Amino acid sequence: MVYEPVSKFPAVRRDLALLIDEQVTFAEIEQLSRKSVKHILQDVHLFDIYKGDKLGAGKKSYAVAFRFQDAKKTLTDKEVDKVMRQLIAKFESDLGAILR
Repeated sequence: MVYEPVSKFPAVRRDLALLIDEQVTFAEIEQLSRKSVKHILQDVHLFDIYKGDKLGAGKKSYAVAFRFQDAKKTLTDKEVDKVMRQLIAKFESDLGAILR
């Protein structure tokens, strides 16, 4: 195990609710996220799954949390918002996701 000191720069959390096809897995979302945002993405986790008649046949909703942190500086809202827009565009194009 390699020791890493605690960062003096705060982490930023952003949540998304994504409407996706039933067959899309959280692993696909996590893999696409990590591939798209390598340098500041610290964690991706699924915190809610919703399935219901209101979503439509073959659809589900995933609530996903993202934690960003830069080891060299405090991230601005503008920087994190830009990364989130990139992630949303990737989810839409690669997974057919719709932002809820």
